Amino acid sequence: MSEQLFKVTIDNITVEVPAGTTILHAARQIGGEVAPPAMCYYSKLEGSGGKCRTCLVEVSKGSEKDPRPMPKLVASCRTTVMDGMEVKNITSPKVLDARAGVVEFLLINHPLDCPVCDQAGECHLQDLSYEHGKEETRYEFQRRTFPKVDLGDKIQLHMTRCIMCFRCVFTADQLTEKREHGILDRGDHAQIATFIQKNLHNEFIGNVIDVCPVGALTDKTFRFKNRVWFTKPVDAHRDCENCCGEAQLWMRGDEVFRVTARKDEWGEVKEASNGKTGWICNTCRFDKKEAKDWVIDGPSKINRHSVISQGHYVGLQKPTETLPNVLHGRQPKLLMDIHSVSEVNKQNIELSALDRPAHSTDFK
Repeated sequence: MSEQLFKVTIDNITVEVPAGTTILHAARQIGGEVAPPAMCYYSKLEGSGGKCRTCLVEVSKGSEKDPRPMPKLVASCRTTVMDGMEVKNITSPKVLDARAGVVEFLLINHPLDCPVCDQAGECHLQDLSYEHGKEETRYEFQRRTFPKVDLGDKIQLHMTRCIMCFRCVFTADQLTEKREHGILDRGDHAQIATFIQKNLHNEFIGNVIDVCPVGALTDKTFRFKNRVWFTKPVDAHRDCENCCGEAQLWMRGDEVFRVTARKDEWGEVKEASNGKTGWICNTCRFDKKEAKDWVIDGPSKINRHSVISQGHYVGLQKPTETLPNVLHGRQPKLLMDIHSVSEVNKQNIELSALDRPAHSTDFK
């Protein structure tokens, strides 16, 4: 028996989708600006969605059988299509006005620390605020703040940036054997936390970093080491007994700065070659930080309209060293040690070997 297909029109574009498909998934089949943004929904996580309200759309026609419009805007990630349904997203002034209000609400307590946030350049809230945000805030009260918390030796929680999307909770609940963090308190006091400051110990807990749409959960092995747009993303794989072993390396030269799961144009983890979701284990994410640990497949294609999409690299071939050719095969020699002849630096201090910024005490 053939699968029943429904015709749904979104922003004057008609597409046929199976019965039970949500408006958001139907819009994603069309792609582009027709697809509403989503901050809390994650297709790989059961029960996600319906919390951030950024995917609100206007249903101007319910179906062929009941053409009446829906009286209020609906969350596209939770509303299934009907045959003959007509939906307005970017063509509806109501939707654009409501989305601007939702973004303003999300930014009420969010700190303006994009210049120092590691999520900058791949932050969904950054993109959302650029497209639908206002120039200034009307909020006059003190913003809520939280101290930074180390959830183990690899993950740091910056709750001040959190927008309470609950993705990390669903990830730990469905992907790991034991969830040790969740939502504490209620209302404007609600926060993501662990009970009595427990650490998150699980082989797959590092995936909470990938699903976080903002910079609330960050990789401590990558914090403040580089800007994401200065690195080049490449697809790589390795034989791993714990996960699919298919990951994305963020490199600068030969150095691997971080390892993440491969993501699609919606910012969600891609499916692996085995047909399952491409979650990666902590070993691949945190411990394999050298290029020799991986087999590089080629440059990653970034589809999102972000600054990192400019990093398309045609090839990975390193430029050849020209000095040996000029010197007829001889290697260059060190003719002078600047540290021994300089009258500025102290001779017993190697500035390049310092693990901190140089101070006045390092110079004569």
